[in-house]
Amino acid sequence: MSMDLILWRHAEAEDLEETDDGGGSDLSRRLTHKGERQASRMAAWLDRQLPDGVKIYSSPAVRTEQTVIALGRKYRLRDEIRPDGSVDELLGLAQWPEGRQPVLIVGHQPTLGRTVARLLRLQEEECSIRKGAVWWLRQRERQGVLQTVILTVQTPELL
Repeated sequence: MSMDLILWRHAEAEDLEETDDGGGSDLSRRLTHKGERQASRMAAWLDRQLPDGVKIYSSPAVRTEQTVIALGRKYRLRDEIRPDGSVDELLGLAQWPEGRQPVLIVGHQPTLGRTVARLLRLQEEECSIRKGAVWWLRQRERQGVLQTVILTVQTPELL
């Protein structure tokens, strides 16, 4: 039995001082034009790769919702993956590693990078994930031992 967890960091977004209310809420930050292109490019690739039955969750931040909207599939906004969310909340939402369906999470640094670091048992507490990038992980069992493997890492610049 295996489970796929696909982590997609939101594409490039405006800085806080560039928001409509000038230094407003972090949650209201929008994608830049470059970010919209990144999201569109990655969404086109993901749409071809995602398995049937994938559950899609997005942080409630504007920039993550704009990123996931580019995919054109049904998704749910979830507080567990807000910018200050924890690895435990993200993994609980995804039902990792017991879940029966693949899960796509559209979220933020540093939570996504901390999730990768934990699942791959890296010595560093956090892994750097580029804006707009996807990390596709799979939990599998080999000879009675659970393993987490990287299926692919994609950045919008290389698509």
